[in-house]
Amino acid sequence: MTSTTHGKPTILLVHGAWHGAWCWDKLVPELTAQGWHAITIDLPSASADAGSNAGMYDDARAIRERLDSIDGPVTVLAHSYGGLPATEAAAQAPNVSHLVYLSAFQLNQGDSLASQSAGQLPSGNTGTLPVPDSPAKHLYADVSADEAAHAAERLRPQTIRSFSEPLTDAAWNTITSSYIICEQDEILPVVFQEAMASRADRTHRLPSSHSPFLSMPAELARLITATVARA
Repeated sequence: MTSTTHGKPTILLVHGAWHGAWCWDKLVPELTAQGWHAITIDLPSASADAGSNAGMYDDARAIRERLDSIDGPVTVLAHSYGGLPATEAAAQAPNVSHLVYLSAFQLNQGDSLASQSAGQLPSGNTGTLPVPDSPAKHLYADVSADEAAHAAERLRPQTIRSFSEPLTDAAWNTITSSYIICEQDEILPVVFQEAMASRADRTHRLPSSHSPFLSMPAELARLITATVARA
C-alpha cells in the first residue's frame, strides 16, 4: 500500500484517451521537486492490443483499485477523457479529497463522451478509434517538433466503448474540484472547457495547448501544487 508520510495528499495522475502513464514523465519530477508524491496509472481502454474492449467502467475500476492502495488523502488530477473514469471512480472513494480537471471532461451523471460530441464520435460496445489525425497539431501544438513526434509515436488506439459508457455518478457533486483551462487547446474548445469549469469550485488558466504536461511542466506543477495546497 502506498502511504503518505509528509502530511500532503498523494496526487494521482490520470491520462486521457490514446495516451498512457508515460505522458506524465516530465511532470512527476517537477511535482516531486516541490515536495509532493505523485503516482500514475495506465488506463486499459488505451491499448496496443487490437482485441481490447475495455470501457470507461474498466478504467474507473482500475483507478478505484489504485485509490484503494493509497493510505491517506488523494487529489486526483485527470486530463481530457480521463475526467470521465476519474469522476466515476472517485464518487465512492472515501480518501479522495479534491479533483483537478486539466482540460478534462467534467461531466454529469448520465453523460458519456459520445453523448457530448454532437455525433462526431461513434458509439457502441466494440471496435477502436485510431490515433487522431495530425496529433502534433491538435494535441501538442506548443510542444517542440521532436518531442511531439516522439509522443505521437507512443499513442495507442482507444476503445469506442470507453466513449460510449455513461457516468453512473459524478464525484464533483460531493467532492471539491478545480478546473484548469488550456487557453490554446486545439482539440477541446475553450468555450466548452469554460462551460464544464462552471461546475468546479475554482477555475485556473494556462496559456497552453492540450498537453501542458509536455509543453510547460514546471508551470503546470506550480499551478497544481498551489491548487492542491488550497484544497
